[in-house]
Amino acid sequence: MSTATETVTQTTETLASLSLNKPNEGEKKEEYRYSHLLPHFDHQLKYPPLVPFEHVDPGLRALTHADQRAFLNGADKVVQLTPNLGTEVRGVNLLKLDSDGRDQLALEVARRGLVVFRDQKEFIDAGPESYLEWGRYFGRLHIHPTSGHPKNYPEFHIVYKDASFDLATVYENSITTTVWHSDVSYELQPPGLTTFFLLDVPTTGGDTLFTSQVSTLRRLSPPFVAFLRTLSAVHSAVEQAARSRSHTDGQGGVVRREPVEHVHPLVRRHPVTGEEALYLNKGFTRRIVGLKKEESETLLDFLFSHIAASVDLQARVKWEPGTVVLWDNRITAHSAVIDYAESNQRRHGLRIAPQAERPIPALEGLQIPTL
Repeated sequence: MSTATETVTQTTETLASLSLNKPNEGEKKEEYRYSHLLPHFDHQLKYPPLVPFEHVDPGLRALTHADQRAFLNGADKVVQLTPNLGTEVRGVNLLKLDSDGRDQLALEVARRGLVVFRDQKEFIDAGPESYLEWGRYFGRLHIHPTSGHPKNYPEFHIVYKDASFDLATVYENSITTTVWHSDVSYELQPPGLTTFFLLDVPTTGGDTLFTSQVSTLRRLSPPFVAFLRTLSAVHSAVEQAARSRSHTDGQGGVVRREPVEHVHPLVRRHPVTGEEALYLNKGFTRRIVGLKKEESETLLDFLFSHIAASVDLQARVKWEPGTVVLWDNRITAHSAVIDYAESNQRRHGLRIAPQAERPIPALEGLQIPTL
């Protein structure tokens, strides 16, 4: 991967910038409502390697429910964003969901890939302890090895940009900030159901793009899919850690956990729906195991281009205050749209990312090598 692509990937994946909005000289600085959730970098904080654990997807329990979408019965509006991906919901308070409702939510996200909830100010304002309880219901919370987090809450990944962000430095090395990725796919057990919301939203711009990796796989020919199902690929955190240590990512120079590399199937099977999905991304997928360098690069470049070009399989989330988005990180990819920098407005978000199972190969019996 080129240095330019690595730089843009890290910018898109973290959306983190340390500098806060600075008032003009003599101007009184306005207290920011969510200052307690600004990114914090503790250089003394270190964590041991993650250990494997057994993950039971809550969506499996919902499969036994008589009405698997009962949590939507009181909704004011439920609209499909696209035929292949995404649902928008109004009139459901996430904080009021009981265990059955949360299980059904997990199943709905697994089936639709992406669910957008509007009017969730109560959820957003509930605070870190509430976020912890919410996230832990769906799995063990991932602690990001390099990004900023609220002070005393390393379980949350913060994305942050404000007037200090210099978009020109990004465009010095790339024509776009768009990089499709799945979050921290280098972990042995990457996140599954992910919750994300913006605490401060630009007036316009700063949307998030999503694509269905189930649909991008289905678009390929059966013989080609059969070949892909026999392959596995290396996902790496090495470059991300190196950028953080060298401060070239605009962050705090923190590496809380030593970087890892893991091998995952190129086509994975969802544990609840049984659907197969492509599992690779430009941010962290480095090479295909068993192929020569030129073969691996050619195949990865084709698949990356296919994912990016399949606009008819994508959905775009336009943020508005009170929006909470949930996606299944196992079967989708996403990219931030950094088109708001010239407005000098703040974009401040928080991600809750419970880990899920180790990716299950679509091809039964496929042996996944260890590094």
